[in-house]
Amino acid sequence: MKRFTTFRESEVRVRPLLELRDVGKSFQAVRALRGVSLSLHAGEVHALAGENGAGKSTVVRIIGGEHRPDAGEVLLDGEPVRFASPRDARRRGVAVIHQEPVQFPDLGVAENVFMGRQPLRRGRRIDRREMHRRTTELLDLLGVPIDPARPTRGLSIADQQIIEIAKALSADARVIVMDEPTAALSAVEARRLFRVARGLAERGAALLFISHRLEEMYELCDRVTVLRDGALVSTDPIAEVGHDELVRRMVGRSVEQLFPARRTEVGEPRLVVEGLTRAGVFRDVSFEVRRGEIVGLAGLVGSGRTEVARAVFGVDGRDAGTVRVDGVELPPGDPRAAIDRGVALVPEDRREQGLVPELSVERNASLARLRRVSPLGITRRRRERALAREWGGRLSVKVGRWTDPAATLSGGNQQKVVLGKWLATEPSVLIVDEPTRGIDIGTKVEVHALLADLAAGGMAILLISSELPEVLGMADRVLVVHEGRIAAELSGAEATEEAVMRAATGSAA
Repeated sequence: MKRFTTFRESEVRVRPLLELRDVGKSFQAVRALRGVSLSLHAGEVHALAGENGAGKSTVVRIIGGEHRPDAGEVLLDGEPVRFASPRDARRRGVAVIHQEPVQFPDLGVAENVFMGRQPLRRGRRIDRREMHRRTTELLDLLGVPIDPARPTRGLSIADQQIIEIAKALSADARVIVMDEPTAALSAVEARRLFRVARGLAERGAALLFISHRLEEMYELCDRVTVLRDGALVSTDPIAEVGHDELVRRMVGRSVEQLFPARRTEVGEPRLVVEGLTRAGVFRDVSFEVRRGEIVGLAGLVGSGRTEVARAVFGVDGRDAGTVRVDGVELPPGDPRAAIDRGVALVPEDRREQGLVPELSVERNASLARLRRVSPLGITRRRRERALAREWGGRLSVKVGRWTDPAATLSGGNQQKVVLGKWLATEPSVLIVDEPTRGIDIGTKVEVHALLADLAAGGMAILLISSELPEVLGMADRVLVVHEGRIAAELSGAEATEEAVMRAATGSAA
């Protein structure tokens, strides 16, 4: 790859590798973008910030060749260009790394990297030795040794993203868009990705980085462009924009406090777990959650947090232990019994486990209350619509039509639909797994306020999150899971990032 002067080294702004000038885009009556301008320079990591629905995804799709602008223009190396397709964009050196890579799981790493562009020998036969050699070179360049012959099935999301970056480099990509690349990564995996991203910039690529985690933008990026309601708000060196000011630009208002002040009367135990064990996953897990209390469940990715929650709810079985709700023991492996006793689980993966994306918003919102909306097995559309709109209104879900597929909603609104679906069951115990993953900061504030209100009303809440500030900001007590066991129980006053991380890594005294 040609070596350009890096953004940080350059004192004079050279011509951008890629530029959007006054770009507009509409989808029927919805104006997704209005006069947006953006420039990406060689050697730069450029952050794109904004709430869900601000227009970030539309910008990514225009840069990646999925959409064409209705107004304005896209320039590549200073020349106007109209990408005919994503393949055309890739051919011209523009690649998009999506949050969830799409690969052929039963093919090898090298085959995925060079899919459609395999090196050939005489007779147009694939030169596998050359393909593996070049893949190894690319992965070594990225500092991530992965066997080029191994199938991608079973690789972590982090490794799959590295493969996507190698694929982009194999096609000589100079403009790389990273769209929420760290949403499903651990802190260690995210830092590895940051090293790769910075290395790409130092070798002359221009990177566009999108994340709802503001601390990642400050750690990695040089400049930040803010969008709101499809319009450009600002572009500045990120070091010149304070955290609070960035939030204000994104949401259009001052967010005084991300976590609401809480003064809740904690009552009797509602959820009591004793000796919960599942062979090879977790063992001897015991805890309780009281009326009006939010208990945080913290730990590193793979520690067993989610698996414990699934066993409590009955999605997964258990080998030993008991789960009681308001004094009544729940049978193992029976989610319906848990629901009937007032337990609700908002799962970690809203798209795969919380929603049926092809079904309408109103149908998704009522799935957990089928008995109410479908007496005698016949769905009453009026009841279904009324239930969906009741909770949609309470949670301020932004939707075009309630009959639209749930897949058409933004990530934040999808999360609200999943929350509303389970809150419609009127639970006494709510388990929420990664409730704000991948949603914008304004919606995070709304979700945090909702959880605080539910606890104030007497609900017992078990909160699982990979974001330590969220756990510390919301929880009355924090349980830390390490290798399938409760390693520490910390009161709100004892729970600090250092204390939690010591327990989560097994180094607590």
